[in-house]
Amino acid sequence: MTSAVLSVHHRTATVRGHEIAYREAGPADAPVLLLLHGFPTSSHMFRDLIPLLADRYRLIAPDHLGFGRSAAPDAAEFTYTFAELASLTSEFTETLGLERFALYIQDYGSPIGLRLALAHPERITAIVTQNGNAYEEGLGAEAWAPVLALIAERTPETEAPVRALRSLDGIRWQYETGVPAAYRDLLSPDAWHHDAALMARPGQDGIQLGLIADYGSNFALYPAFQEYFRTSRVPLLAVWGEGDEIFVPAGAEAFRRDLPDAEVHLLPTGHFALETHAPAIAELIGDFLARRADLRP
Repeated sequence: MTSAVLSVHHRTATVRGHEIAYREAGPADAPVLLLLHGFPTSSHMFRDLIPLLADRYRLIAPDHLGFGRSAAPDAAEFTYTFAELASLTSEFTETLGLERFALYIQDYGSPIGLRLALAHPERITAIVTQNGNAYEEGLGAEAWAPVLALIAERTPETEAPVRALRSLDGIRWQYETGVPAAYRDLLSPDAWHHDAALMARPGQDGIQLGLIADYGSNFALYPAFQEYFRTSRVPLLAVWGEGDEIFVPAGAEAFRRDLPDAEVHLLPTGHFALETHAPAIAELIGDFLARRADLRP
């Protein structure tokens, strides 16, 4: 390994006039792993994972539009939907010249990445889903109740509890819930303070409420995602924080229904499993991709 391989670069690309920030590490000619983050974070969630895999893969982790260091046009100027974010992600990969890549999907990254896979199945070499859902049984009933109410009818009354999800307390809850006491002191408070600061920027209220209100469009695509699994037989690894109350373990097990060869690992942690188990997840990914994925250019 060389220091050049392990260096993490912080770059930007322009897609449809919008600046998309991304982290990149690894040899330029190595197999590509595209890392797609969830709500309410950014490519920051991959800060511990990237150095652990950069000796074997070219890792690219963009911040979705409206998140992290990427541009965040006002919701009055850009319609924030999952279809639009998936389209931007596809164009981002084309801008970087990525023709074939494995996906790492988590939370929001799951419907974004799976929409990309539906549009361009020939580009996807494998999928690693870390608490990235594609099945109704993966939805935690209590956590999703306020979101489902907003999806059903967007009013000031239904917006209020969903708005709280991006408060400091709401974000901390997402990091801490389901993490056993033995691993709790591995959680860095920097993570939820980092996310909360970005979520508090002007314009974020409209951006995030718009996306959450659009989440029902992902439910409508679950049958198409599942058909993609059955027809493509894409190699899939599910590494799941079993204490997650947002996307519960049944969602991980469900992948085996459409992909009998899917490999499922439940880890003793929560929604943001990389915060406590990055080395274990990196080892699982490296072993899985080496055995199961055709990573040739």
